[in-house]
Amino acid sequence: MAALIERLSDLPSHSPSRSIDALVAESERAGLRFLRGLIEEWTKGANRFDRPGEALFDALTDGRVIGAGGLNVDRMPRRRRSAGCATCTSCRPIGGPGLALQLVGAVIEATRGRFDTLRLRTESPAASRLYEKMGFRRCAGVADCTHLTEPH
Repeated sequence: MAALIERLSDLPSHSPSRSIDALVAESERAGLRFLRGLIEEWTKGANRFDRPGEALFDALTDGRVIGAGGLNVDRMPRRRRSAGCATCTSCRPIGGPGLALQLVGAVIEATRGRFDTLRLRTESPAASRLYEKMGFRRCAGVADCTHLTEPH
């Protein structure tokens, strides 16, 4: 069964029908803090993905959140965008081939025509390979950025 990628207006952990908690726990076991930070900022009202051009997505299978990705405006409008993505390792076979590709693809599609540059930061070699496969190139000497691309 393939995953359903949907754009969100509320954080899955605040929806009674589904929760992002298992995905957060798995990502933290892998040493990643993206989702925990997203939830903390959402709860404080610091980041609701509601500025023009921002977007938040999840990937669902049988009502279970198996992936999440977001897009925030950077400090330099039209010049940079920041993105993050996390997928449930144990759920990737359930989500079908390319679950992370689907999520990142949804994020990239949301930038088309709005922003000149999409940038991100990752510490994960696997994520780095994924982003490079999607056309991102490594950047050096840029604060909070390991990869960037120009969505067309």
